[in-house]
Amino acid sequence: MADYIYTMEIRLTPDQQRGVILVQDIARDAGMNIYLTGGAVRDIISGFPIRDLDFTVQGNPLKLQKQLELAGAAVASTDDDLKTSYLVLPGNVRAEIGSARTERYEKTGKPPVITPGTIIEDLRRRDFTVNAMALSLNPGSRGLLMDPFNGAADIEAKLIRILHNYSFMEDPSRLIRAARFAARFHWPIEERTLARIQSARENNYIEYITDRAIGQEIEQLAYEDDPLHIVRVLEKEDYLKVLNPHWSTAKVDTAGLGELMKTRQQMNQLGYTPDPSPAVLYFLTGRLGDKDIADMRKLIPRKDLVAAWKDLEDNAKSLAKRLTGKEAATPSRTWKLLSEARPEMVLFLEVTAKQQAVAQKIKNFLGKWRQVQQKIPLLEMTELRITPQMPEYPKIAHDVFMLLLDGKLRSRTEILKFLKPLAPPPPPPPPPPKRGRAPKPPAAAAPQPAAVAAPLTTKKKKGKDAAALAPLPTVPQPAAKTEVAKAPPSPKVEKIEKVEKRGSLKKVAKPSKKKASGKKKAKAKKRR
Repeated sequence: MADYIYTMEIRLTPDQQRGVILVQDIARDAGMNIYLTGGAVRDIISGFPIRDLDFTVQGNPLKLQKQLELAGAAVASTDDDLKTSYLVLPGNVRAEIGSARTERYEKTGKPPVITPGTIIEDLRRRDFTVNAMALSLNPGSRGLLMDPFNGAADIEAKLIRILHNYSFMEDPSRLIRAARFAARFHWPIEERTLARIQSARENNYIEYITDRAIGQEIEQLAYEDDPLHIVRVLEKEDYLKVLNPHWSTAKVDTAGLGELMKTRQQMNQLGYTPDPSPAVLYFLTGRLGDKDIADMRKLIPRKDLVAAWKDLEDNAKSLAKRLTGKEAATPSRTWKLLSEARPEMVLFLEVTAKQQAVAQKIKNFLGKWRQVQQKIPLLEMTELRITPQMPEYPKIAHDVFMLLLDGKLRSRTEILKFLKPLAPPPPPPPPPPKRGRAPKPPAAAAPQPAAVAAPLTTKKKKGKDAAALAPLPTVPQPAAKTEVAKAPPSPKVEKIEKVEKRGSLKKVAKPSKKKASGKKKAKAKKRR
């Protein structure tokens, strides 16, 4: 159970993860059990890109619309018969919330009789085993995979298999879906399913396809990663004329569609995520008549997609006009204008722009000017203590980039001249280390100052010899300052020391060499 939660979290984009949490929380608050179902679970397990999110609730999802809109979701359209809401969640994430139901077909080509059901009953009504799986988002069972038809095994085997023998008779649009899945995934169709397809073609079940199903299949073409390949497969199977009698690959603007997908990939590498679906439909129907295009638009269930398709050319012309005016007179202004424009408009205009100046500006925006960003003087900014930790750093970096685009910062001197006024003040010097006062040593342990000790004699002498052999007076020293006692000077050297005694200086002569020799004679005489 935990493995599927982990797989879901690493396979969904951050915006899709937030969308899942938003919808599940709203459904829980309304007391409805909610599941991630259909193509979303299939793509999570198979590893294919997750194009949209399919939710199924046990209840009426139309009651959740108000709370969803308050949370930032946009309701694109609703289907009251199927009790289904088509949403655009924050982050431009497409989502669909349907009601768990059972479908009973009384006649081929007629709408089914719909009744509320459980999640298992809802999985039984689906088209293929790989789409008949559900992932619980409910407390206590979150991450539990429900797979009553062993769809995970078919994903591992890369097989497309129907759930029962009457699948194509109940819903003939599944014939088109089987061809589309086989072309997208490059998976073979299971043998028994292939026999059912052949039987359905012989009985011409495709004539009973409903308008709702046609609209859904046209819409799904807009979301394909390689729509031209899918269209060619459908044309080969004679299904393209089912969607529109005048539609063929000859009516497709193949050059424009190829350039669109190439530019989309380039923008994805730069971090943009434009929704190409309106532009894909524009090029897929590039050479169809206006009436055929209008008929196709009426059948598509997502009305927001239809509106974007209709307004595509007008919005692109408006952006092109702004790019040729004063608003884009300099490279920095052009960058600002295109950065604020919708990525879908930049994508479409890059492919369809007829004015050389407009095309060149968009080309520079997606290519040449990106290289200028590499020239932002990060080293000089670091030397001046302009780092990402500063609140003003993004604005400073943006201003430097704009000046580099316009060629106003060409040398290192000019860059430093611009950056120095913006640099923060240098940090204050560190405080000096605190030095405490040394404790006073005890009186008994106070070291005595060094003094020259007079040689001991047993016999008192008079005159000069007595004065020379008298002990030196003690020199008082401050208690706070303790000095290391120096070694007594050599008797060969005569020094004069100044000793403070009763306010006067007294000259003390060190014993000379001659007196030292007399001392030795006295000691020798004593021994005798």
